[in-house]
Amino acid sequence: QVQLVESGGGLVQAGGSLRLSCAASGRTIGYYHMGWFRQAPGKEREFVAAVSWSGSTTSYADSVKGRFTISKENGKNTVYLQMNSLKAEDTAVYYCTASRVWAKYDYWGQGTQVTVSS
Repeated sequence: QVQLVESGGGLVQAGGSLRLSCAASGRTIGYYHMGWFRQAPGKEREFVAAVSWSGSTTSYADSVKGRFTISKENGKNTVYLQMNSLKAEDTAVYYCTASRVWAKYDYWGQGTQVTVSS
């Protein structure tokens, strides 16, 4: 079992930046692909970004390419999502995920709220 706890959310003005963190416990994330999803009010949960277990491969939703960066620090068992040039439409609850199979997410955190004011 992998337990995931997100942090770093908050209120920021449009154009600003935030860095989300996801601390894992129970297993080392060195063996897991890690990802971030988000869910805005009244909308379905959507994929944001993912990084492979080795860190060599990343994937991003078109809506965040060039603005968000996912990274993992295996020594700290932590995954990050650096979010720059934030827009009002980035407002959502952001969830961290972990999986042994790429794009098949088995474990989820409880989420952290990000609110971008325009």
